Amino acid sequence: MTTISASAGPRTSRWPMTVLVAGHAIDDLYQGAVPAIVPFLVAERHYGYLAAAGITLAATLLSSVVQPLFGVLTDKRPMPWLVPAGMTVAGAGIGLSGLGNSYGFTWLAIALSGLGVAAYHPESARIARRIASRGHVGMSWFSLGGNVGFALGPILVTPVLQAGGLGASPFLLIPAVAGGLGTAALLRRLRGPQSAIHHQAKTEGRDDWRQFGRLTVVVVARSIVTFGLNTFLALWVASRVGSATAGEAALVVMFGVGALGTLLGGVLAGRWGRVRTLHISYAVSVPAVAAIAFAPGYAVFPAVAIAALALYVPFSLHVTLGQDYLPTRIGTASGVTLGLAVSIGGLAAPAIGAIANAATLQWALLSLVAMPVVSFLASRGLADPKMSGHDN
Repeated sequence: MTTISASAGPRTSRWPMTVLVAGHAIDDLYQGAVPAIVPFLVAERHYGYLAAAGITLAATLLSSVVQPLFGVLTDKRPMPWLVPAGMTVAGAGIGLSGLGNSYGFTWLAIALSGLGVAAYHPESARIARRIASRGHVGMSWFSLGGNVGFALGPILVTPVLQAGGLGASPFLLIPAVAGGLGTAALLRRLRGPQSAIHHQAKTEGRDDWRQFGRLTVVVVARSIVTFGLNTFLALWVASRVGSATAGEAALVVMFGVGALGTLLGGVLAGRWGRVRTLHISYAVSVPAVAAIAFAPGYAVFPAVAIAALALYVPFSLHVTLGQDYLPTRIGTASGVTLGLAVSIGGLAAPAIGAIANAATLQWALLSLVAMPVVSFLASRGLADPKMSGHDN
């Protein structure tokens, strides 16, 4: 059987990295599907802002709690089977979400999807880091896959649910099945090098928990603002423009430009360094998020694009910084930077929904401006470590 070394060069690792990028896109498509499903739940089942925010909470609650645990487990023992299994479970949860009329059933189905996402990320990030031959640039491609998936979520969900209503949600499982089979085939080829990947991670450097803790604050604050926008952006833009289609289009802009920002982050980090790139990005995101709440009519779209660019440029850099701060615990670092610290933003969604109910949706969006300020201030104390293993 042909195997691919964990230290393989760009030519050798191109195919497995392509499969991992595609798999990450499929997995995170189901995260991007949640905010796209929310308007259909509001329209068909008459959910209020708080109930809509609860759906986002369902997608993130299990993921935020369980994902670091998966990271700890995979630091002790490699579990590559979690990658295709997690992807499939994520799709199954979304596929079930439109069935039945019970809010509790819908909530549990979305929570199941979040559990699948939690299982997928730590091990996939470990494998991607070792296959990538160019450090944070290679990881930016892997992270790009996830953000492309977010962008594809509304593109897939909207026409399917417009055509068949919430009852058509089982069709949304199809990409997960295809992606799970493709990823499983890749992992069979990489079966030999998995233990090498695992043991290499255990011998690199010394863990810096203080820097990692500061990075976690940065990512949590970013998570709150991005999840808040993911949940309420479509509703806000639809009310400003007077078109539900415009609201869905705003999500596509958010996730699509965000995907480009993720790839740009690796390029900018190569020129400016990762920490400086974080500083600039969060400084730009503060006025951009405020502009979303104030821009009239279609002028909201440029504001969404700038905010998305600024908020997503740091995405892959958080992952590589976390892995370099905890080089002997790459699974744990990935579970936090891709999992807990990201997903925990969904836990704040009900509070944002409560603000919208008590005041207005505009005030709820304005409350999000504080979060990139926190990220900017916390990032000021970060050091830019040497990239472990694959330095540029």
